[in-house]
Amino acid sequence: MAHHSFKTTLRWTGNLGSGTSAYREYSRDYEVSAPQKLAPVLGSSAQIYRGDERRYNPEELLVAALSSCHMLAYLHLCADAGIVVTAYEDEADGTMRANSDGSGEFVEVVLHPRVQITDAARTAQAAALHDRAHEMCFIARSVNFPVRCDPDR
Repeated sequence: MAHHSFKTTLRWTGNLGSGTSAYREYSRDYEVSAPQKLAPVLGSSAQIYRGDERRYNPEELLVAALSSCHMLAYLHLCADAGIVVTAYEDEADGTMRANSDGSGEFVEVVLHPRVQITDAARTAQAAALHDRAHEMCFIARSVNFPVRCDPDR
């Protein structure tokens, strides 16, 4: 069994001069980088938690990880099956529950992939590959909440 390692560096960039001296005295901004990547990901907390809405928040990045993992598995399966995909888009939707103690957790993510293929006669076969892609997705297999795929057929 092979093991793979993935490394990132997270650097908080939100010290406005007095660190975390008070809840309202610091920014939630951070940068995520990794070796050999072109540019860092600019992150913050969600706006409802005093974050910068122009930056990605961890919740969006989790939903994006699930969406992109599914897409990459799906494209691989289509290529292996000889199904030519010419376009793929997904407007994924994650639902998180906020608890009264300040904690929270995701309760579901729903993927909504829209796929274009060159051979319309293989549409049903292409749609069926979403189930196998879901089984293969490393990220979906690693989370403790349901990830559903509702492709636009």
